[in-house]
Amino acid sequence: MPASKRDQLLATAEQLFYEQGFHATGIDRIVATAGVVRMTLYNHFVSKEALVVAVLAARHERFIGCLDEAAAGASPGQVTSALVDAHGEWLERYSQQGCIMAKAMGEFAKHSPAIHALAVAAKTDLLGRLEAALVRDGLDQHDGLARRLFLVLEGSNTAVALLGTHTALADTRAMVDTLLAAARSESQ
Repeated sequence: MPASKRDQLLATAEQLFYEQGFHATGIDRIVATAGVVRMTLYNHFVSKEALVVAVLAARHERFIGCLDEAAAGASPGQVTSALVDAHGEWLERYSQQGCIMAKAMGEFAKHSPAIHALAVAAKTDLLGRLEAALVRDGLDQHDGLARRLFLVLEGSNTAVALLGTHTALADTRAMVDTLLAAARSESQ
């Protein structure tokens, strides 16, 4: 079944925003690439800002869905590792040029508090998923462990563009394994 015009616009805008930046991508470029007229875009989104919000919300929903699916299928003791693996798979498939939420935070910090807040909430959501994974793994008593894991994952978001996916993800996995091993040995 063909994608709806709304879905087509979202997919096109997401790709262009990710590759070229939010402010550098104009409405004319989006509608031309999507193969629709400007009015079609405005029938679905009242403004470019509304389109940006919809793109970020849809992408975050897909990302969190991947993390939640991985965590739900993991055995106790392996939830955090499964979540980290899912994060790595996401980077490999969809984010080899860095994190779109970090890009949005940078571009909209002064221009749109609402978009900036949405991106910050997405990052907070990831931190919450890490905290929940540590609870399921019995490692939640280690103060700051979720934050440290979050920092490693956030670092991998940037490192993939510089080091390449394979190296960045291998180094991320090594750092996460070290942090988890240290926490487990402290728990014994």
